[in-house]
Amino acid sequence: MTEPKTPDAGTAAGAAKKHGRDGKSNATIYDIARIAGVNASTVSRALSKPGRVSPKTQKLIEDAAAELNYHVNPFARALPTGKTNTFGLIVADITNPTFFDIIRGAETTATDRDYTLVLAESAESPATELTAARRLMATVDGLILASPRMDDDNIRALARDKPVVVINREVEGVPCVVPDVHKGLSEAVRSLAGNGHHKIAYVAGPPESWMSERRWEGVQAASEWSRLEAVRLESTKPTVDGGRQTARDVRASGATAVLTYNDLLAIGLMQELQAAGISVPDQISIVGFDDIFGADFTTPPLTTVRSPLGECGAGAATRLLDLLHGTGEPAGTLSVETELVLRGSSGRMLSA
Repeated sequence: MTEPKTPDAGTAAGAAKKHGRDGKSNATIYDIARIAGVNASTVSRALSKPGRVSPKTQKLIEDAAAELNYHVNPFARALPTGKTNTFGLIVADITNPTFFDIIRGAETTATDRDYTLVLAESAESPATELTAARRLMATVDGLILASPRMDDDNIRALARDKPVVVINREVEGVPCVVPDVHKGLSEAVRSLAGNGHHKIAYVAGPPESWMSERRWEGVQAASEWSRLEAVRLESTKPTVDGGRQTARDVRASGATAVLTYNDLLAIGLMQELQAAGISVPDQISIVGFDDIFGADFTTPPLTTVRSPLGECGAGAATRLLDLLHGTGEPAGTLSVETELVLRGSSGRMLSA
């Protein structure tokens, strides 16, 4: 009977058996070098900076690495270079669909440029956000803050440590990506004025939200131009439940049209008004902001001011990565345009 061959240490199977990996690789570049028949330094160059070795050698090394189930450890790679090829993204609320496209836009850009995105959330808390940012800064090359709740001084302090880019907020001395609310809100208010409304309410977002204040300013300016009365109402939280809780204040305000800080507030407000027998848009028109996924799933579908969220995420990631490679601007604001999306929740007032 023929004895089975013992795998040679110069093969992938032999290397795996020798190191006891059984498919769960702890392989090193020296294992790959033995199998590919090259020096360990050549493996290091091929895996860290593809293109620095010949295509034939690159393929030999990649095939050997695949057989050994070898993956580059970004933190090990960071030891000599100080770079992990990762960056962080902190969002205010991971459950809010507003951030879905921001995350996707940033992730797509990260992948295209051979970076890994690390995600965290602040749960609408400035303190939690600052803690998360400090922890991430210890392990990533840079950071994106989407709708940050911490104050400007803390953001600038983080930016002195490593590159930081901010979305939905302007911070002096820090690169920012901000939707220009004025075009979309002007279109929304003009549409409401054209439908016969004379008094509109704005349901605000969190007190820490820089963007909520800019949207209120946009509503005020557009209302003054269209000769509409505008009143501001506060919300307890920028969620569907928060929108439901504003329904009594909206009715008490006497407004016949409402613009909300975001779509979630608008959806909750619509649900509560309809449950009370109030017709949307016949008795009251509702306009949201952001055009999140699902904004057109309501009955009637939600009219909203569309914010290019994916563009914001991609733009912020591009600015950050350019900074990391020494080609980006260390400050300044990239402005992206908003627009009104007319659907069924806003319309002409019925005659009294």
